[in-house]
Amino acid sequence: MTEMVYGALPVQDGEPILPKWWRTLDKWSMTSILLLFGIGILLGMAASPPLAAKNGFEPFHYVQRQVVFGGVAMIAMMLTSMMSPTLVRRLAVLGFGVTFIALIGLPFFGTDFGKGAMRWYSLGFASLQPSEFLKPGFVVVAAWLMAANEEINGPPGRLWSFMLMITIVLILAMQPDFGQASLILFGWSVMYFVSGAPMMLIGGIIVSIYPIARFAYANSEHFARRIDGFLDRSVDPTTQLGYATNAIREGGLYGVGVGEGQVKWSLPDAHTDFIIAVAAEEYGLILVLVVIALYAAIVLRSFFRLMRERDPFIRLAGTGLAAMFGVQAMINMGVAVRLLPAKGMTLPFVSYGGSSLIAGGIAVGMLLAFTRSRPQGEIGDILRGHVR
Repeated sequence: MTEMVYGALPVQDGEPILPKWWRTLDKWSMTSILLLFGIGILLGMAASPPLAAKNGFEPFHYVQRQVVFGGVAMIAMMLTSMMSPTLVRRLAVLGFGVTFIALIGLPFFGTDFGKGAMRWYSLGFASLQPSEFLKPGFVVVAAWLMAANEEINGPPGRLWSFMLMITIVLILAMQPDFGQASLILFGWSVMYFVSGAPMMLIGGIIVSIYPIARFAYANSEHFARRIDGFLDRSVDPTTQLGYATNAIREGGLYGVGVGEGQVKWSLPDAHTDFIIAVAAEEYGLILVLVVIALYAAIVLRSFFRLMRERDPFIRLAGTGLAAMFGVQAMINMGVAVRLLPAKGMTLPFVSYGGSSLIAGGIAVGMLLAFTRSRPQGEIGDILRGHVR
């Protein structure tokens, strides 16, 4: 598959890597990511002591681990953001192959840690969730295939990417991990739409979601239990959703005060899936709005910069990464306020979790690499040229 950069001007040679990286980087997005990580550390200091006490560790045991994992994630993000799109693509293809094999091996060598879903490998000192690392690799591979589809005598890349997506979604659904399966399906659908898919086909995919959901409800106790809990009008105050709902209500506009929240003592996943409930209770709606604004800034700035990109592969891959990043955050917060069924999905860079942090660092590193300024003019120049 050939590179597809149309009308790009040659890049200046001889400029040192770091100054060039800093000059071309989207600094607003980078700042927003670092702020989210800092907020995650702040909330971890509030949410993790109860779990640490329960497991016999020092009060800030999990905070220290999050700092270590986060440090690795930040390094991975910066190194990845310095790469060229071609190098990102090559490493993503390699990483996708490795994580896909790891995903297939989960039923034989994985563990569920008592949560009813076979999603992790236990490494002793930590756990590894292959699906977290699979997502950015899949987006880049799917974008590469879709872009190649537009070449003269190119392969049927859209069909291949569709078959690959269906395979991954089915494997994830069997774990079961419907949250990650939904993210993969959503990311692919966004890229497929941007690549120029017929609206009838997009509509067919949307319509097919209902019978698939009915089948999953009828054949998966795990899925049915979460849907029933979401549809039930009454919220059991002793469930995770009940505790989270009460915490958000108690927090109000300004919160109950630093360290004064009670939900962290009741929620087993207060430091991961329901970290936003801790933020709402102790710091109030103000901090929650700041978190939402930071995610929105990253996604919107990425979209605006990608709109000027001439290379179809970069546009598709960047769009898929940005959309998946934003929707994951939206799903996590939507579950906490009971707008969506429970998914078991972390809040990027804020929730505790080694796999989530490091994989997220790689994913946004790819996004920053794709949204760096390149001396190629704007895509609008091509359109104006055709008009003339």
